[in-house]
Amino acid sequence: MNKSTSLYKRHRFPSEIIQYAVWLYYRFNMSHRDIEDLLAERGIEVSYESIRLWCNKFGPHYARRLKRRHQGYGDTFYIDEVFVKIHGQQKYLWRAVDQDGEVVDVFLQPRRDGDAAKRFFKRLIRNHSNEPRKIVTDKLRSYGVAHRELIPESIHDTSQYANNRAELSHQPTRV
Repeated sequence: MNKSTSLYKRHRFPSEIIQYAVWLYYRFNMSHRDIEDLLAERGIEVSYESIRLWCNKFGPHYARRLKRRHQGYGDTFYIDEVFVKIHGQQKYLWRAVDQDGEVVDVFLQPRRDGDAAKRFFKRLIRNHSNEPRKIVTDKLRSYGVAHRELIPESIHDTSQYANNRAELSHQPTRV
């Protein structure tokens, strides 16, 4: 018995239907009930609760598989932070995006100072073995401190509107 068959063992529906439902959920950000309706139009009667369980069970597995096949990120990182409230406390969500708009890393921290920026840069360098050729940030001074100390050989761009790619990546979080 191969590995993919054992993964779907004891499920009533074929693996293709499960994969399609999970793909719809993560790719198009649809609700479980919307996916239930779409499948019903195709003659497949499945409850939204089953779809929710499939997404919880198979989503992380698919994500790991995709991450293994990932070709890597570009050489330009757009870095920005946004504050979010979690349980009534203000935190800062740091985000790095490459030139193709793909999210490289996300990190939640309680502060927005030089030490926090250095922690985020160290994490970027550690998790993505090659240093970026260029980083694009806003004019927050913490970025300059981290850039000078950790990756001084890379180009640091702080010009106006250059960091819009990172700003746009925050939109789903703000919603």
